[in-house]
Amino acid sequence: MKAFHFLRIAAVLTLLYCAGHTSGMPWTPYTDAEAASVLDTMKSHSFAEQGFQGTYWDLYMGFGLVISLYLLLQGMVLWQLGSLAKTEARRVRPIVVSFLLAFVINVALSWKYFFVVPVVLAGLTAICLAIALVLTARPQAAQLLSPQTGGVRQ
Repeated sequence: MKAFHFLRIAAVLTLLYCAGHTSGMPWTPYTDAEAASVLDTMKSHSFAEQGFQGTYWDLYMGFGLVISLYLLLQGMVLWQLGSLAKTEARRVRPIVVSFLLAFVINVALSWKYFFVVPVVLAGLTAICLAIALVLTARPQAAQLLSPQTGGVRQ
């Protein structure tokens, strides 16, 4: 398999992560009386800050939706990187490194603060990105041949 394949797998995993995160809305796994009390407090405590009038619940929901948006964007960019890696594998490396670091940190934060599913999805995505990074370091036949030189690129 080539870097292209692993970037596309990472894209699909990220889109699944996005779908799972979004479908978990409103992101409150607990329904017992104590949790309901916390949620009611989040919804009822209003405050004004920097021109924003809202509640902690508004912030909670807004950040959840922003995370879904960024996961969608990441999946789309990873898909596009897969296409670019077919012809410009070495040029995508810095971007792959950035995504890899972000997903490794995502694994650590998910491990500490969240659930198994985000740990697994972020971990599998990081593995795919690491493999893609290794594969983009290899010279490819398409990169070695140049029509201007009639053979091997100088």
